[in-house]
Amino acid sequence: MRRVLVTGATGTLGRALVPTLVAEGATVRSLSRRPRPDGVPPHAWATGDLRSGAGLDAALQGVGTLVHAASSMGRRDVDDAGRLLDAARTAGVEHVVYVSIVGVDRVPLPYYRAKLEVERLVEASGLPWTTLRATQFHDLVTGVMTAQRFSPVTLTFAGVAVQPVDTRDVAAELAACALGAPAGRVPDLGGPTTYTSVEVTRAVLRATGRRRLVLPVPLPGRTFAAYRAGLHLAPEGARGRITLERYLAERFGGVARD
Repeated sequence: MRRVLVTGATGTLGRALVPTLVAEGATVRSLSRRPRPDGVPPHAWATGDLRSGAGLDAALQGVGTLVHAASSMGRRDVDDAGRLLDAARTAGVEHVVYVSIVGVDRVPLPYYRAKLEVERLVEASGLPWTTLRATQFHDLVTGVMTAQRFSPVTLTFAGVAVQPVDTRDVAAELAACALGAPAGRVPDLGGPTTYTSVEVTRAVLRATGRRRLVLPVPLPGRTFAAYRAGLHLAPEGARGRITLERYLAERFGGVARD
């Protein structure tokens, strides 16, 4: 039976990934800075800190596969990954699976640059590895819109398309990677449909029962030029099955108008 440690297990993706791995028969250990919750067996939880390295050696003991789904901002993301990979080598981990973002090598966003650097650390770690890049999660795309819920006008990005993917679809592919042989960089994963930002904004407004003026805003700079060019999309990787419409219905069904 495959023993898997998942970092970021309590995050947006991790909450979908852990039960998916368990359903596939893996023995899963979740890594978190927080103490073990009531009802979670000791073997299924490890308390550790990527920032300091505390607890990583114990968390990785007996683990065959490491799935690194935790993420921080900027340089911390790179430093955390370095500490984790050092501990994984010491522990004799046989397979590292990393989840990254489509376009990290093409969109000059600082957060993306850090993710790309982590990819390169994984590749140079000396450990067998698999990296899956995914497009933006439904949660992130809709979060940009719902954060403006108190504004009479909803701003969106002019000329930008998005291809949101559901975390459950990402979790399914990550689980297959984790339970399979190391495969290097696997094909990118995207959601089933590409929308304009205006279409997504209007869909979120409908789902949340709000009436707002939608204002597309053109933004300058190389980063948004890359987004307008679609360098963050994966049209050839549209394997996600859960549509934005289904996600919105599940999340916001029955919301009253404000």
